[in-house]
Amino acid sequence: MADLKITGRMSVERLQREFKASFGGSLRVYNGSIFADPKATLASIRKGDASGGEFTASGNMFCGRFEKEVLEKFGIKVQVATKDNTALVADNTSLSKLEK
Repeated sequence: MADLKITGRMSVERLQREFKASFGGSLRVYNGSIFADPKATLASIRKGDASGGEFTASGNMFCGRFEKEVLEKFGIKVQVATKDNTALVADNTSLSKLEK
């Protein structure tokens, strides 16, 4: 089971690429209500008083909890989607159960 270490210095593009490599699904990253620029760092799109730092996601984490943790830690809205990015994944699906 793969883990994914997330830091504020990561670009959106790198986060999405590493998320897919680790868990198989797609990750939609937002800057407000629009998709974030793939070249932007997570720290540059952070909203509110999020603390930043580091966060490690493990395969046994549910998608809903992962989305909530990223929002709380980094102030960034993300949504977990299917491998082909055509539909969102249910919040009660574990990251390890995403299609690889």
